[in-house]
Amino acid sequence: MDPHEPMDPGPLPALDRRIAGCRACPRLVEWREEVARTKRAAFADWTYWGRPVPGFGPADARLLIVGLAPAAHGGNRTGRMFTGDRSGDVLYQALYDVGLASQPTSVSADDGLALHGVRVTSPVHCAPPANKPTPRERDTCRPWLVQELRLLRPTVRAAVVLGAFGWQAALPAFAEAGWAVPRPRPAFAHGARVPLDGLDLFGCFHVSQRNTFTGRLTPEMLREVLRTAATAAGLN
Repeated sequence: MDPHEPMDPGPLPALDRRIAGCRACPRLVEWREEVARTKRAAFADWTYWGRPVPGFGPADARLLIVGLAPAAHGGNRTGRMFTGDRSGDVLYQALYDVGLASQPTSVSADDGLALHGVRVTSPVHCAPPANKPTPRERDTCRPWLVQELRLLRPTVRAAVVLGAFGWQAALPAFAEAGWAVPRPRPAFAHGARVPLDGLDLFGCFHVSQRNTFTGRLTPEMLREVLRTAATAAGLN
């Protein structure tokens, strides 16, 4: 399925279905499907999703969280963004702590988790080898994010971008979706706040194990960014 194919604006669930059927990047298709076949021993009894992982959250979200890509044994296994891996454990606990999620854990797509005014997505929808998409894969996937942003534009008022890779991918997507992004494009930094026309963009260190285990990103740092973004989005 070609993400560059024109698409009339329509319900977000229809876009999610199209994303889940994408096979545009051969390396990512091969990797995600190989991981789904071989599995990890701890998840031997799981039937892996093994497809592109669409965004998660309501279609009228006021706050958007933009990550990097699904984890091989997280979203690629469960079929839901940041679900079933340590990064998701940190993110959803923080969302729960600040009143933006119905529960502090996210273990499977049918665990009952609901987000309050928040949608979670990523610029690359397939799990990449070594968690590193190529620039070409990032650019090939961008039209999906652009279409998602266009559908969210009537309600979204703030976005938190996790990490420099997501920041570099998100800024051109926001520009293509119709927001006025400053030139030169602002550099990524934790705590950065960039006002666009009708939307505030926030930078936050990624919730990777490297960052959370070393203390580069603490739970309180993450909660502070989420609280500030939620206020900007009119959620509290």
